[in-house]
Formats: sequence, structure tokens, C-alpha cells
Amino acid sequence: MSATTAAAVSAVTAVPAADNAAALAHFTARLAFETDVSDVAADLAAGVPGIVVVDSRSRESWDQGHIEGAVHLPTAEIAARAAEAVPAGATVVTYCWGPGCNGATRAALEFARLGHPVKEMLGGFEYWAREGFPVATASGVSRSPVDPLTAPVSGVACAC
Repeated sequence: MSATTAAAVSAVTAVPAADNAAALAHFTARLAFETDVSDVAADLAAGVPGIVVVDSRSRESWDQGHIEGAVHLPTAEIAARAAEAVPAGATVVTYCWGPGCNGATRAALEFARLGHPVKEMLGGFEYWAREGFPVATASGVSRSPVDPLTAPVSGVACAC
């Protein structure tokens, strides 16, 4: 049997896509729990009120670089310090190192346990820096060149 006459088996559709109602529920729920670095950067640049970005990493990691305007609140300190660091009613956006780390998820869980509205920033600090957004250190604020595998190098938003 030749490749042109054999019925192709799809790895994509071997498990059929969800029905429309299930897909709507799933993708809506994901957006309720997650945000991305571009949306966070846009809101911070626009001065959108009611959002507190929380870096849940260690002091050493924070000192190496963090999102300008973020609050440093390691996960182990959230229960004790959240009330002083996050205004009541603010939406918390947590981040950690990157996609290979679940620290932002653990931090988001801590904020949810305390009753805060919370979202996890996909990509974490890694994608923040790779997309060329401002990184703060004790030496000041800098930007790295945009990684062409993560965002358009033109600086124009991906419009996704």
C-alpha cells in the first residue's frame, strides 16, 4: 500500500476536539486563571488601577532582576504579609522564573486561600525579559533585545 492510497491517521484528531460548549467553558476558565506578559506590561504601562504584580521568588532572584513596580513577596511569606502588600480588592498577578517553574502557581494558590482575586502570569520572569520588557535591579532599569522566538522584534504587539 502506497502513502498516497493509505488512509492517513491523524495524531491531532485521534482524540476528537471537544464540543463547542466544553471548549467555551475550558478556554474561558483558562483566561480567568491566567494572563500573559504582554497584557501585564500593557496594564502597567497604562497605569491601570487595581492590579498588583507579585514576584514570588527568593531575594537573590529578585535582586538579579524583577518587573519594575512588582511587589517582592516570596510564597512562604504571603500568608503573613499579603494584607500589608496588597490592597483589598486588588487583582493579584503572580510570577516566578518561567514556564518550567510552578512557583507562580503555588503563590496564586496562597492568594486564593486568602480570598484575593488572582491570576498567574504565563511565561514568568523569563518571558518578561525575553520579550524586552523593563527589568529592574539595584543598578536601575534596563531592557534586553526582544527574542525573536517569543515576540516580534519590531516592537509591535503580536496582536494575538
